[in-house]
Amino acid sequence: MIDLSILPLFFIASVMLVLSPGPDLLLISTYSSSKGFKAGFMLAIGILLAGIVQTLLVAFGLGQLMQQMPPIAMAIKIIGAIYLAWLGINLIKTWYANQAIPSEALPLSELAPMQLISKGLLNNLLNPKALLFFSLFLPQFTTANSSLTGQILMLGTLLSLIAFAFNTLFSLGFSKIGAYLGNKLRLGKHIDGLLGVIFLGLAARLMTQK
Repeated sequence: MIDLSILPLFFIASVMLVLSPGPDLLLISTYSSSKGFKAGFMLAIGILLAGIVQTLLVAFGLGQLMQQMPPIAMAIKIIGAIYLAWLGINLIKTWYANQAIPSEALPLSELAPMQLISKGLLNNLLNPKALLFFSLFLPQFTTANSSLTGQILMLGTLLSLIAFAFNTLFSLGFSKIGAYLGNKLRLGKHIDGLLGVIFLGLAARLMTQK
């Protein structure tokens, strides 16, 4: 059982973390503004699942193993960067192929919910810094009075749910902004290109992070 007295501080720290800009927020804001609330919400579900997985991994020691064996973290980083770059290149190729087609004739490309969930899941899981962060952040709010594993499981789940709630709100807000700007600026023809550049940027950011 977690110490209830630390929950207010844990909640404040979690909210500050969720509000700080990062790859998850960038992904949700871009997809929500270009594809609508449903797309952002599906990504938020994927990020929630990634948080649960990371909580389990930290509770059972993988986070500490990655700290002690940097090559494991580096391998995950390389795989994640390659995956993001592959997504970006494919989106840019789709954008380039659509340039010869009038905007009115373009089909509305809508990813299946499971595709979006997997994007959110993998974007988070393939960033080793996220797992290392979980392994450093969660133990700060544990006590010696009860099982460490149980406390980490509860705190990690709570953190993931807080992030999910805010990511849902972000999805709603950015979808409204995107709908307004899309009607004003007619950006529909260039959305895939924009997403492709963002994914390539995420890949570069992941590889250059220390």
